Amino acid sequence: MKEDAATTGPYRTVPEDTAGMPGGVPYIIGNEAAERFSYYGMRSILVVYMTEWLVDGTGALDVMNKEQATAWYSLFLSSVYFFPMLGAIVADGVLGKYRTILYVSLLYCLGHLVLAIGGTEPGNGMGLTPRWALAVGLTMIAVGSGGIKPCVSANVGDQFGPRNQHLLEKVYAWFYFSINFGSMFSTILIPELLNRYGPHVAFALPGVLMGLATVIFWMGRHKFVHRPPAGLDFVREAFTPEGMRALAKPVIVTLFVAMFWSLYDQSSSTWILQARDMNRVALGREWLPAQIHTVNPVLILLFIPLFSYGIYPAINRVFPLTAVRKISIGLFLTALSFVVSAYIEHMIAGGLRPHIAWQILAYIVLASAEVMVSITGLEFSYTVAPRSMKSIVMAIWLLSLSLGNALTAVVNVVIQNEDGTSKLPGPSYYWFFAAMMFVTAVGFVLVSSRFREPAADESQAAV
Repeated sequence: MKEDAATTGPYRTVPEDTAGMPGGVPYIIGNEAAERFSYYGMRSILVVYMTEWLVDGTGALDVMNKEQATAWYSLFLSSVYFFPMLGAIVADGVLGKYRTILYVSLLYCLGHLVLAIGGTEPGNGMGLTPRWALAVGLTMIAVGSGGIKPCVSANVGDQFGPRNQHLLEKVYAWFYFSINFGSMFSTILIPELLNRYGPHVAFALPGVLMGLATVIFWMGRHKFVHRPPAGLDFVREAFTPEGMRALAKPVIVTLFVAMFWSLYDQSSSTWILQARDMNRVALGREWLPAQIHTVNPVLILLFIPLFSYGIYPAINRVFPLTAVRKISIGLFLTALSFVVSAYIEHMIAGGLRPHIAWQILAYIVLASAEVMVSITGLEFSYTVAPRSMKSIVMAIWLLSLSLGNALTAVVNVVIQNEDGTSKLPGPSYYWFFAAMMFVTAVGFVLVSSRFREPAADESQAAV
């Protein structure tokens, strides 16, 4: 590429002056789809692996109980969404988004390799027991996946200039679509591989897809806008009066949305364990418990256009939907999804084997909440962020996932009795989280009523 005012060396540093779609977007979407296949495929079998397949150093079965597995799983997710802050500092202050994504992706691939080799057999040649190998591999994946998250989200927005800014909402919807497209296939395939061939193969394929994601991203290097790092001045900017005001809204939203993620991410942990006690025969076959989670990405793929082109316009005709109003409605829907889960657990505790259609109903409610909370919150966070702090604000948004999963981990540790029983047995566990979510939703409505959301011209000026 010829060097000019828009480039530094071989790379473009400012968006093209066009009203159309930026050239780097297909590579970002392709990278995200492959990376999310990798991440969600590995994640879909974690709880099943820990409760059914885990062995000790001698090869004897050494599985975890429900509370232990949920605590490990939630701690891993909390770590995944804590490391975005580190990735954002490195990207915005030192390396820039492109190099941060590329370098950290290599560590991500290595983590999958450790899981596939070290977390399957006692004789793995790594000097680690499977449980320790699991911990090391998950730590690498947490650093890798977490480190790239704020950079990838912010990198989407960096590709747009003033003339095509109107396409940003559509691209974030497609970005979220790619996440669920990759997740949909992986949550069907990877549990089947675990069931047929064991953990070795089931953990290996997500690693292959992460390698593919890294290659796709590298191939787009000449198409991307490479925003140069701002240096560590952005840290000082964060503590100026203007910086503190800019961060106030994302931080407040983060604190409330954390409870949403505490419930939402249990759809791939406690809901999977709950599905083991349900009648899972549907469409002429009996589905594996971990495969039921595929309902979520399928629903998201359907709900994104349904909400964007049908539900939102219809509601707007009678009730103006701002970003914070969408999030508020989503929080109440999240509480409702766990009310359904509590009723399912009540039937199971009563000796029944309810049909999986009941859990699909809970997924429908939760997927509606996800569209209103997650997609809206992602766009809202990017919109209100100053240009030099995009990755930091993305990291603050992702910190809500870390806090929510940390809460789940703490709850599952605290409720364990010494005799292996739980302080919140059966449906009381789900009622507890439903009540916490309802109180949080009410609190968000009261606090967010003071927000003034930026007008379109203000939000574009911040990009």
